[in-house]
Amino acid sequence: MNEESSFSPPPWGELEGDLVPAIIQDATTKKVLMLGYMNAEALEKTQEIQKVTFYSRSKQRLWTKGEESGNFLNLVDIKNDCDNDTLLISVNPVGPTCHTGNDTCWNEQNTSNFGFLSKLEKVIEQRRTAGSGGTSYVAALFEKGINKIAQKVGEEAVELVIEAKDSNDELFLSESADLLFHYLILLQAKGITLNDIEAELKNRHK
Repeated sequence: MNEESSFSPPPWGELEGDLVPAIIQDATTKKVLMLGYMNAEALEKTQEIQKVTFYSRSKQRLWTKGEESGNFLNLVDIKNDCDNDTLLISVNPVGPTCHTGNDTCWNEQNTSNFGFLSKLEKVIEQRRTAGSGGTSYVAALFEKGINKIAQKVGEEAVELVIEAKDSNDELFLSESADLLFHYLILLQAKGITLNDIEAELKNRHK
């Protein structure tokens, strides 16, 4: 856990049943992976072994996630909520989290979400799928082929460099958006996603 964390444990004696819900979140993708329950002993063991440990209400004992499957939840950080009765635990998961084999207990893929950029990526995919039947700028650009798309990215990059040398921040911002938009189109044309780019950057970071 981050040594600079200001985390302080809940006041166990004041909590009904001395159990608190623990929300498990991937430290990188920010996806919520699962929900479990902890008592003081489970929290202490989690901090001691750096692997998330719950109190199993069905087994009536401490249970380290992954003790049988090997799909551990390696501890990154722990935070308390404003009422001091719920934990938010950031982890680096090893393998899928859910016992069903899914990434999360809500049957979601544990991939990064880039906010509006992810939404825009999906819109571009939809426009591309529409093909010749679509009337949008994006659909028309896809119809012209990869060479035209790559050319547009090059043109926008040159325009951005030109604006970078000037002092008009508004024009620089506009050209930045144009370049990013056309870059997303180029990625789509090449069958590459933002998650693929993220994965490549992660590999380089290692």
